[in-house]
Amino acid sequence: MSEYPVNRGIGKPVEFKGLKSQYLFIFCGGLLAVFVVFIVLFMAGVNQWLCIGFIVSASLLLVWQTFRLNARYGTHGLMKAAARKRHPRFIISRKALPRLFTYKRRKEERT
Repeated sequence: MSEYPVNRGIGKPVEFKGLKSQYLFIFCGGLLAVFVVFIVLFMAGVNQWLCIGFIVSASLLLVWQTFRLNARYGTHGLMKAAARKRHPRFIISRKALPRLFTYKRRKEERT
């Protein structure tokens, strides 16, 4: 009989060099965006050394910021922080207090 290796990574987040799940997409998308901006600047005729300086500094900033977010929030923390910002702090009801507890009949029930 043949022996097959058992995949023990089921259910774990994707990880590459310490970056987990959505941070990989942020990292790859950011590097792609920096590369596209470099190409546009170079084709527009901006000085070559200025373009290289921009791409190096933007890439270093992107790497630093992505690893910082990964260390600070973890696997699902960035999504939780974004959801927390969209969640209202207070629910305000401007109705009078007795009106909150009265039952309002529908039109069909009245007739």
